[in-house]
Amino acid sequence: MVRRFIRLLLCLIGVAVLGGGAFYLVTAPDPLPETHWAGLGAPDPANGQMVFWAGGCVSCHSAPGSEGDARLTLSGGLALKSPFGTFHVPNISPDEKAGIGGWTLAQFGNAMKRGVGPGGEHLYPSFPYGSYSRMSDKDVNDLFAFLKTLPKSANVAPPHELPFPYNIRPALGGWKFLYFNDQPRVALAKNDDKIKRGQYLVEGPGHCGECHTPRNALGGFQADQWLAGAPNPEGKGRIPDITPASKSTSSWSAADIANYLETGFTPDFDSVGGSMVDVQQNIARLPAADREAIAAYLKAVPGR
Repeated sequence: MVRRFIRLLLCLIGVAVLGGGAFYLVTAPDPLPETHWAGLGAPDPANGQMVFWAGGCVSCHSAPGSEGDARLTLSGGLALKSPFGTFHVPNISPDEKAGIGGWTLAQFGNAMKRGVGPGGEHLYPSFPYGSYSRMSDKDVNDLFAFLKTLPKSANVAPPHELPFPYNIRPALGGWKFLYFNDQPRVALAKNDDKIKRGQYLVEGPGHCGECHTPRNALGGFQADQWLAGAPNPEGKGRIPDITPASKSTSSWSAADIANYLETGFTPDFDSVGGSMVDVQQNIARLPAADREAIAAYLKAVPGR
């Protein structure tokens, strides 16, 4: 009897060990190797600046309340409240200690495209690497070069304030297993170069779906509701549907959308408001062809 019990116990321990090992292999951080980032050639900071505005980096990483050129000091400190707790945006200035000045391109690239920090840890998806994973290596390299030209800041953001179990960082591997990938968000019937460029900007650096797409209880996108509107992550109101079936924007032409992104005015001469003010001002810095590409994509996605 005792022997049977011991055998059963050993079997259970073995199953637990094997299960734990399999879980670790599936959910462990998965950075791209150093060799992936080698041989990209000299970066183009001018293109990196355009990527910077497309990604809206200042909207989260500049100091709260900063204005004008001071916004280019990416000292972090903004508190992002969510159903999972409060995330504090980090310093990404070129400061060697408080920011990313001591990072390599591989470390930066793996944060952007794999959600893996410089120490090999999972990053929380409050940093939208789920979208940035779709960026080209060239754009990541160019963005990193541009960030190095910005002012340094010694500010250190406080740690995230997350209750159990969301403070268990290794569990993010399970979240990635369920929801993280670098595939297109939608399959498009029309696939010309302008629409493909718009898809890249919206689904990649622009990370528009992070606010405009509803999420489930675990924070994963409801894939069949891409860009169909969602509760405001800041707690008040709702982020609108921007698909062709939207009650508010379905009558807008592609030209209307492109003009809105440039000027902040709707076809009815209303003006942009809320958190979209920052987004519009960032996109207004892009070439007109990019705004037109975004508009073409938004007219091409499936209506919800």
